[in-house]
Amino acid sequence: MNDLDGASNPAIETKLWLAQRISAVILALMVFVHLGTIMYAVRDGLTAAEIIDRVGGHLGWALFYGLFVAALAVHAPIGIRAILAEITALPRKRIDLLCFMAAVLIAYLGYRVVRDFYALGSIA
Repeated sequence: MNDLDGASNPAIETKLWLAQRISAVILALMVFVHLGTIMYAVRDGLTAAEIIDRVGGHLGWALFYGLFVAALAVHAPIGIRAILAEITALPRKRIDLLCFMAAVLIAYLGYRVVRDFYALGSIA
């Protein structure tokens, strides 16, 4: 960790470590389901319209991908935080701010995709 701006808080570091490990387990399971579903669905070919017909407008898939986005928004910024702390001389507070901004951006864009894709189901 970058100690240019003071000692790290062990309680916060432990919570971040745990959050990243829990989100990793969730992501691993969800990626397995996501890729398995894709392999099953494309075995006979698949068009964008068929994807929308199967997934768009289905609350279960929207909830699945919403959780996927949440896990990603937790997992990736914590990893980026560790990398930035190791390879830059940025103060910890700046790194934390950048990673918080990354988490918000990932969540915002991810949830927009989930929402918009869900809405396509009502159009098709």
